[in-house]
Amino acid sequence: MSKEKTEYIWGTHRPYNAYSNYFKKIFGSRIQKLSIDAGFTCPNRDGTLGIGGCSFCDNDAFNPSYCQPHKSITQQIEEGVEFHRQRYPKANQYLAYFQPHSNTYASLDKLKKIYSQALSNENIIGLVIGTRPDCVDEEKLDYIAELSKNHYIMLEFGIESCYDKTLERINRGHSFSQTKWAITQSVERGIKTGGHIIFGLPGETTTMMLEQSNILSSLGLTSLKFHQLQLFKNTSILKDYEQNPLDFKLFPFEEYKEFIIDFLEKLDPNIVIERFSGEVPPRYRAHEGWGNIRNEEVVALIEKRMIERNTYQGRLYK
Repeated sequence: MSKEKTEYIWGTHRPYNAYSNYFKKIFGSRIQKLSIDAGFTCPNRDGTLGIGGCSFCDNDAFNPSYCQPHKSITQQIEEGVEFHRQRYPKANQYLAYFQPHSNTYASLDKLKKIYSQALSNENIIGLVIGTRPDCVDEEKLDYIAELSKNHYIMLEFGIESCYDKTLERINRGHSFSQTKWAITQSVERGIKTGGHIIFGLPGETTTMMLEQSNILSSLGLTSLKFHQLQLFKNTSILKDYEQNPLDFKLFPFEEYKEFIIDFLEKLDPNIVIERFSGEVPPRYRAHEGWGNIRNEEVVALIEKRMIERNTYQGRLYK
């Protein structure tokens, strides 16, 4: 891969469309996300579609300590700013990240109140709203599109898989056609739209997982997050694994590194890559996984390997 090639595509010499560079282009400096738990739930938790939630899910595994629903949004922002100033002193602008559960699963009036609370804080310049594809409608999307005219707004959908059989097995409670509708409707309204996908879900072969690069490239997404499947204690997917271990793909890191590069080669180079993998405290994990390797190490090793392979995101994209 020549430096001229990546300079031409993204204005940097990195072999993929990196999230940090994307933000620098927009804001000119480092931006940090502050997680907020506004007390939402999900339709497959509250009995509307089912109970128990997605089979792989444990929201507590990803929540920072300050992110608790009994605290006000203002308190969570203030504690989040202090938390991140210690870890990332270069960040001086923040996005309120509504992360746990489905953060559009409420009436429009309630959403307006919650989002306005966050945006009224002087430290917050925009929102990242994590939700499910079946928890938006045209009215909510119209409102979010209007909000995005004056603020940075990213609507982030849990895609998890492009295959209905997988979605049914992990108790998502919606189809991939609903995912496509939610994403295309958001994109058509000019909303920055992100997606989250998990590699290694039961019943999916490596070929099936790689094919999703073509499907995802066709949707108009702004960004993507990738996670390797991790099995958490006290989740129903752990029971599924114990009963059907051959249905699962728990990637060793070296194999995942090659897989994710193969995936990136086929992916639209315009899609921003926010994350390559997930990282949770050891106390939540039901298996060793990759040990205590940190996300920044994962990024560095994948990038190094891409350079060794003389390749880059979108090299095989059509």
